[in-house]
Amino acid sequence: MARQQAIVVGLGQFGMALARALAANDVDVVAVDRREARAQLAASFAAEAMTLDAMDEEELARLGPSRRDICVCAIGDDGREASIVVTALLRQMGAPRVVARATDELHERILHLVGAHEVVNPERIYGERLAARMSYRGILDSLPLGEDLVITELVVPRAFVGRSLNDLQLPRRFQVTVVAIRRDNDGKGGLVMPTASEVLVAGDVLVLVAPHGAAQALAERV
Repeated sequence: MARQQAIVVGLGQFGMALARALAANDVDVVAVDRREARAQLAASFAAEAMTLDAMDEEELARLGPSRRDICVCAIGDDGREASIVVTALLRQMGAPRVVARATDELHERILHLVGAHEVVNPERIYGERLAARMSYRGILDSLPLGEDLVITELVVPRAFVGRSLNDLQLPRRFQVTVVAIRRDNDGKGGLVMPTASEVLVAGDVLVLVAPHGAAQALAERV
């Protein structure tokens, strides 16, 4: 199976981390920034690292966006205009999937208007996840799953210890479904795919899929 091909334009903190993680996942990454020092840093892990101005249509076209599986415009706060132009150019050049980074709601709307298939705001996403951890007892992390659902990691409440999932009836009572359990077995943490008869033990971390707010409601009530 051929390796996926990706272009990441903008190697600030977000773009660099994304490019590094994609490369670690066996994606061939072309890492691009107008600052040579950042491109040189990415050269240690990217398939290619290039210094160029992605707003230059001819230079961007040389990267072959239409041949890549995914193109990411990760340009940050210091280049809102550039991020909009580059996103539009990537679509015009036939990129099959364009993901763009937004810094606020207006920026997000504009990026959608110029053709981005997906727009992300990493600061907002992380802020929301951190707020959930800080606001609700036992919640370790949460991650949106589309527009309607959230994946949440919740330390098993004391009231649930020693009881089975069938006994707890969590989907009916709280609208949450346990899809996995992280369990520390003799210091060798592992993932359990639970059945209805699974009995919860102290220290379990429940991996829940639920509508927005349902896991938080569970954490408040038990």
